[in-house]
Amino acid sequence: MFQRLGRTSLSHSRVMGTWGGSWGGSWFLGWFLGPGMVPGVVPGTWGGSWDGSWDLGWFLGWFLVPGVVPGSWGGSWDLGWFLGPGVVPGVVPGSWDGSWGGSWDLGWFLVPGVVPGSWGGSWVLQGCLETVLLSSSLNLLSYISTVCWTLLNVKSASDVPAVQRSRHRIDPDAIPSPIQVIEDDKVKTTEPFTTGVRGQAPPLVTTHFQVKDQGNASPRFVRCTAYNMPCTADMAKQSQVPLAAVIKPLGTLPPDESPPYLVDHGEGGPIRCNRCKAYMCPYMQFMEGGRRFQCGFCSCVTEVPPHYFQHLDHTGKRVDYYERPELSLGSYEFLATVDYCKNNKLPQPPAFIFLIDVSYNAVKSGMVAIVCQELKTLLDHLPRENPEADSPVRVGFVTYNKVLHFYNVKSSLAQPQMLVVSDVSDTFVPLLDGFLVNVKESRLVIESLLDQIPEMFAETRETETVFGPVVQAGLEALKVKGEGNAAERGALFQPQISFYNSLAKDCVAQGCCVDLFLFPNQYVDMATLGVVPVSTGGSVYKYTYFQAETDKEQFLNDLRRDVQKLIGFDAVMRVRTSTGIRATDFYGSFFMSNTTDVELAGLDCDKAVTVEFKHDDKLSEETGALMQCAVLYTSCSGQRRLRIHNMAVSCCSQLADLYRNCETDTIINYFAKYAFRGVLSNPTKAVRDTLVNQCAQILACYRKNCASPSSAGQLILPECMKLLPVYLNCVLKSDVLLPGADVSLDDRAYLRQLVSCMDVSESHVFFYPRLLPAMKLENGSLPVAIRDSEERLSKGGVYLLETGLRLFLWVGASVQQEVLLSIFGTSSFSQIDSSLTSLPVLENPYSQRLRELIHSFRAQRSRYMKLTVVKQEDRSELIFKRFLVEDKSASGGASYVDFLCHMHKEIRQLLS
Repeated sequence: MFQRLGRTSLSHSRVMGTWGGSWGGSWFLGWFLGPGMVPGVVPGTWGGSWDGSWDLGWFLGWFLVPGVVPGSWGGSWDLGWFLGPGVVPGVVPGSWDGSWGGSWDLGWFLVPGVVPGSWGGSWVLQGCLETVLLSSSLNLLSYISTVCWTLLNVKSASDVPAVQRSRHRIDPDAIPSPIQVIEDDKVKTTEPFTTGVRGQAPPLVTTHFQVKDQGNASPRFVRCTAYNMPCTADMAKQSQVPLAAVIKPLGTLPPDESPPYLVDHGEGGPIRCNRCKAYMCPYMQFMEGGRRFQCGFCSCVTEVPPHYFQHLDHTGKRVDYYERPELSLGSYEFLATVDYCKNNKLPQPPAFIFLIDVSYNAVKSGMVAIVCQELKTLLDHLPRENPEADSPVRVGFVTYNKVLHFYNVKSSLAQPQMLVVSDVSDTFVPLLDGFLVNVKESRLVIESLLDQIPEMFAETRETETVFGPVVQAGLEALKVKGEGNAAERGALFQPQISFYNSLAKDCVAQGCCVDLFLFPNQYVDMATLGVVPVSTGGSVYKYTYFQAETDKEQFLNDLRRDVQKLIGFDAVMRVRTSTGIRATDFYGSFFMSNTTDVELAGLDCDKAVTVEFKHDDKLSEETGALMQCAVLYTSCSGQRRLRIHNMAVSCCSQLADLYRNCETDTIINYFAKYAFRGVLSNPTKAVRDTLVNQCAQILACYRKNCASPSSAGQLILPECMKLLPVYLNCVLKSDVLLPGADVSLDDRAYLRQLVSCMDVSESHVFFYPRLLPAMKLENGSLPVAIRDSEERLSKGGVYLLETGLRLFLWVGASVQQEVLLSIFGTSSFSQIDSSLTSLPVLENPYSQRLRELIHSFRAQRSRYMKLTVVKQEDRSELIFKRFLVEDKSASGGASYVDFLCHMHKEIRQLLS
């Protein structure tokens, strides 16, 4: 029995009954649910249960009755009820006149008195809660505190911090801190990381450590999402943990680590398995006295060639085990034979063709003069393997606007010669002899050309440029159609013209990698222009509204590094795996003509490829899982080589073992690339929802199968994944996935292309920027970073923020005059020049340390980070605040606290 009440005065009769039934309804329940309703003693109790759901917008408590309510409410979903708008005569003189900003799980029964129940919901309870007046003159927050309601209890498997409630929201210091995790990892990493232990997770990318290769590839080359792989596909599906590896084949190593050794197996080429073609590696088991070896990937037995034979010791290892890198190391190179070359011909030394825009805007901005001047210097720093030798790279030059200008810079000429191709619909290379030349031989002619180009086009009024034909011009003997102009703007990210896809395919076939430097002043359709660079393994650099005085330094540093960095040409990458798993998907800057070979016309030391794996059979805990990445490429010296990276991970049949050995930074790298590619064919909201759902399933599976029993109101996170919610929220709030008009379509396409080839260290700082208190630069040591939130900033402080692409120096309004004088040479806050892109060189220790810190940050990244000085409450602070990723963003992205609560709610729904 229950009594339905309308919006009328309640009868003063006494209600002695009790409610002992159950209610399974739903929808709008506009009735008062309770054991009795009189302005006096309520002896009844609620002994039933409530199974309703959906939007329970019922009107609770027209009259709040004093008394004891020993029951509790375990409902859920969106209970958007109005709390206490009425007054009970003589009992509750106050009324509720505030607002309620919370939502979800608000199913509790509130009366003034003793409430021995508990609140196990989640979310941040925001709004004007203090305006509720109770007969005890306590506000709602203190009342909640009195009855000990637990708003949210977050804990990881090893750490269960008590989350305290601040006046308006959950205390951010009580939830998992990225900075604390980073610092803890630095403390525990004291010894060099040895790669010989299978399934051992490496230190975080934020930790400085030395690597000793003992049979598995260095984490500088390969990082995995999970180092304990599920034995079965069902277990992988249950956990939803992505199984992937981020591979950086030509990654650079610090000076204290040896580069991969070059191995020559002779005219027969590298020793391989007869069946699966895996290359000789530490996972091959020699048998029959060393005359045969069993492949660790497919178990096939292959005979050892006579010239490679060696006896075995008492442990079954070859006696030359430690003398051969391919038997004892995880990464090494093989010298390839002519069989690995196109058309069975050894490759020629590579060439760089510089294609320079000489249209009106390019000349007016100063870009043409800057490029020509810089190229004269860069000619001495072209890529080379031997620092003492001359670079074998040849060079050629083309300028263009709406026509193409080729230059003959043959060494025998006194002056360079120009040849013009005016019909871009029938592009051809008008000369071969004298176009690609040796720098040392033609140095004087080249310098003369670079001096003349700015003068030749100084008075140009030609504003039109062509892109497709000028790229085609770099492909010798390539017959093209010449459709170079872009179509009207269409889909958000999709390329507009299939011509560019075809052009990219032709470039890859010819081994031509394209790097693109853009200086746009308006929409240029980055999604289309970026197709050729991205598909060929090249890079895109963008300098919007380029101004020589402020952007010159960034552009020149990017150009220098792009020309000088280690690069391989005409590369093909294949990932082989042991029986039970296979590589199914690839993310990065490359082209694929089949399902197995990743083709890269160019592969430099900054490019990473993320590879996803799926089960096709059951794995064994005893043997683990193996993967081998083989990259066939042409070195700068013209040698055809094979770069090999091997990785062995453990396999597990228990979910707890899987969750014990995951790497969150690598998981986020995979999620970001998966999502950023997903927006090409799916609505942004659908992609965001997919990420949230998968993350919730990962954490719900852990809670259900691995965590010790606890209250449903507690959010329990795996120790190695306790930062997954905060990092995932950063991905969701990124300019690519967050809907809004504040970022241009070109910017979003540009960022999507950048992230697609990032390694783990770059994606980490991109999504969770590094924020350092620059006031604490003492004795040259790096200060501990602080969390990315505005409330962490002090008006009297100076902070340096790094995003991987930009640097910001935030200056508080109350910074001491002495500090300002040390940094900027002025003691007045108002006189600080916000247009500075580099700090003034001042002769004081603090200025020197700060400039050294900025320089060290730049040296760690693949792109030059332009410095922006941000004064507190200045207009530029709006841009700076976008990178304080733990706060709610101006475009609607959730704060860390809000998203953590949302994730908690999603997990509880999956478990209910």
